[in-house]
Amino acid sequence: MYTHFNFKTKKALKQAVEDLSNITIFQPGPFGGNEPTDGKVCLEGPHYPEAHKWYATATVKNGHVVHVK
Repeated sequence: MYTHFNFKTKKALKQAVEDLSNITIFQPGPFGGNEPTDGKVCLEGPHYPEAHKWYATATVKNGHVVHVK
């Protein structure tokens, strides 16, 4: 899964979550449309077609990322 904003580093994603930004997620391709609104998800970035340089486990609450590990 990806975040709607294309973060180049996991550090930038963590900082945005700490700053209480409205970070939402999506699943590209044929598997999209059923993203969880609550629970844990795996994220990767930057977005395709760039090579993925970071991976993270995130907690989502009410459709927004609230914690990144």
